[in-house]
Amino acid sequence: MITVRAMQKADVTNVHRIETLSFRTPWSKAALMSELSNRVAHYLVAEYAGKIVGYLGMWVLFDECHITNIAVDPAYRRMGVGKTLLFAGMEVGDYFGASSMTLEVRETNRIAQELYRKFDFEQEGYRKRYYSDTGEGAILLWNVNIPRTVQNNACIRDTFALQWETFEKRGDRV
Repeated sequence: MITVRAMQKADVTNVHRIETLSFRTPWSKAALMSELSNRVAHYLVAEYAGKIVGYLGMWVLFDECHITNIAVDPAYRRMGVGKTLLFAGMEVGDYFGASSMTLEVRETNRIAQELYRKFDFEQEGYRKRYYSDTGEGAILLWNVNIPRTVQNNACIRDTFALQWETFEKRGDRV
């Protein structure tokens, strides 16, 4: 079973390893560490058999949630880890008051695009030459009703354990 919990400082090395395996221009360890003190950021890690196999980062600003990064260790792809993280992120976003969620995805990343469509994301824009490493454009996706998507996909909860106690509902969140 996959377990999802809030990322901690001790997880940054493993998250960075996944980041470097997944992206041409990965975030640095320092950037990931700084997100832990960003008052609008929420980072989740997925564990399988005690090993961190994926993560999701997002910012919750007022009633919107922006996914900053999501990645799965290549050895654990196509096993539902990304789906689990996305669903858990939506639940956490809803918990912290977000009703909609947005993200950018590479125009050539068809696998990720298909996952997002399954979770009611729709294209709302396009960012030309968004990715500096390749000059590739980004498709801007939105889910405008997180609570509905969570409700419609509630059966996913049976496939993982979300450790709610690792998230705190802080009053200083924007």
